[in-house]
Amino acid sequence: MNLPLRIWVGLVTIGFITAPNGFAWVPVTGHIMTKYAVSVNPNSVWPEYPRPQLARSQWTNLNGFWDYAVTPDQASPPTHWEGQILVPFPLESSLSGICRPLRASQTLWYKRQFELSRPANGQRVLLHFEAVNYITELMVNGQAVGQHQGGYDPFSFDITDALVESKTQDLVVKVINPTGEGNYPYQPRGKLSLTPGEIFYTNASGIWQTVWLETVPAAYVAGLQIVTDIDQQKAGITVESGGANPASPQSDRVTIELLDDAGKSISTTKGTVNTPVTLSIDNAHLWSPSDPYLYGLKVTYGSDTVTSYLGMRKVEVGKDPSGNQRIFINNEALFLFGPLDQGFWPDGIYLAPTDAALRSDLEYEKAIGCNMVRKHVKVEPQRWYYWADKLGLLVWQDFPSPQDFNQKRGAPDRTRPQDQADQIEKEMKAMVDTHRNHPCIMMWVVFNEGWGQYDTVRIAHLFKSWDPTRLVDDASGWNDFGAGDVLDDHTYPWPRLVPLQPDRASVLGEFGGAGFPIPGHLWNPQGPFSDEHDLPYAAAQAPWILGRLETLRDLAAKGLSAAVYTQLSDVENEVNGFLTYDRTTVQKVDPDAVQHAIRKLYAP
Repeated sequence: MNLPLRIWVGLVTIGFITAPNGFAWVPVTGHIMTKYAVSVNPNSVWPEYPRPQLARSQWTNLNGFWDYAVTPDQASPPTHWEGQILVPFPLESSLSGICRPLRASQTLWYKRQFELSRPANGQRVLLHFEAVNYITELMVNGQAVGQHQGGYDPFSFDITDALVESKTQDLVVKVINPTGEGNYPYQPRGKLSLTPGEIFYTNASGIWQTVWLETVPAAYVAGLQIVTDIDQQKAGITVESGGANPASPQSDRVTIELLDDAGKSISTTKGTVNTPVTLSIDNAHLWSPSDPYLYGLKVTYGSDTVTSYLGMRKVEVGKDPSGNQRIFINNEALFLFGPLDQGFWPDGIYLAPTDAALRSDLEYEKAIGCNMVRKHVKVEPQRWYYWADKLGLLVWQDFPSPQDFNQKRGAPDRTRPQDQADQIEKEMKAMVDTHRNHPCIMMWVVFNEGWGQYDTVRIAHLFKSWDPTRLVDDASGWNDFGAGDVLDDHTYPWPRLVPLQPDRASVLGEFGGAGFPIPGHLWNPQGPFSDEHDLPYAAAQAPWILGRLETLRDLAAKGLSAAVYTQLSDVENEVNGFLTYDRTTVQKVDPDAVQHAIRKLYAP
């Protein structure tokens, strides 16, 4: 009999859970935890469907306890497993139950079994990984199934032919995460580091988002491309097919039903798979931060049915009545303000403890009056963008920067070896393809402060060719080469006017960064703390922030189009957030006062 034993971890209580093979799981102590950690149920961890924009009713969640081992090389799968890890939390996280670093020379192995009979009638079994960092190889019943390189994009393998007649299937996953070392200096990894400190944070290796199974027909819906046009009152939907080719011309037909936000049918349109289908939407209800209205979609292709949604939204740069270039949302100029959002958690590192935790950051941003958020050098689980769509926050989406070099201010642009450029750009395009249907995303940010920056004009044009419906920021801070839709500068600590451009909007991609350490809510109570501008005591934060927002109001009147405050929450040794790292109810500054000041920014 396993009796529950509760221990204190930071400010929350966590209970021991016994895994099926007798290993006891408990979050590893040593750092603060969020209040959401206590809600983590290892028997139902991250149970939500991970892909809201292409959903099926039948699926199998493989999150939970997996065997794991770390080996010093990349040899065969180990015969001895060290224990159990709680998937999908990364190896280095407290919530994984392991909390240990993975060296660049080591290999991380996962193993588990699942029960599944081989499907009949030509059906296929797809194994989905929402994200694994960084190079993944998959074996099913001892058979190599596939490999994937990239730490942020979802990928799938058709494992049907590797299944055995017995219902019990064996799954082994091999992961290496060089974190920029060896043959992978160019690895896109944002702020992940083997030596965290100052503005770089604890690494996150291995599986760090949901793993799941789906059984689909022989020919199935593999993806959707949604392009909305509010001026023409229409949406173009391309249903992308996967699996077998249609057996006859009649079997390549698709049916798309448009629903209102209550699920009531508005119209039904038929078309052909892999070809844009036009949906007319009369008197379209537009999506905006103040009114995030979403239409539902029901898509049928043969015997496969998926659900999705769309938001009728437009973004562009144009001149305001004063002749300044502004960002326009739905044909109206709108000043944009929000925080730099790193997406780190003290207990899950790269993954929030729960879906409620993931949503909570966005809810806080809405509560203090933000209409925008910059997702900084990280790509989140698809549910984060779903909540941004639902709650109404515009998103600047950064590509997770390589860290192999830092292009200094004023330096000429650089080039890369072709093999490095090919892999980086493959991962860039995967980010765009995965998230292109989210109305919340309004701009792709290609490079940040010269980190790994290369071929800037060419890459900015690539992003625009992949997605002409959104803005492109060629370089947030430092070295702009005239490409993209905005000129983006960083000024610390005070906001300053970015030079106005004749054909691009001027935006402030970062400012602020004042440090306010709160005792009892620190990642490392002994310090040192890292900030752009330290203040001697937390009571100074409110007037400090409010004063800068007043300055920002003046800059907006002079032609500034947007500004990003550093930052949403403290992150490890950085203590410059609106929120503490553990996201407690301790308020560094009155959110109502901040909201009042932010609302002034949106006035004409």
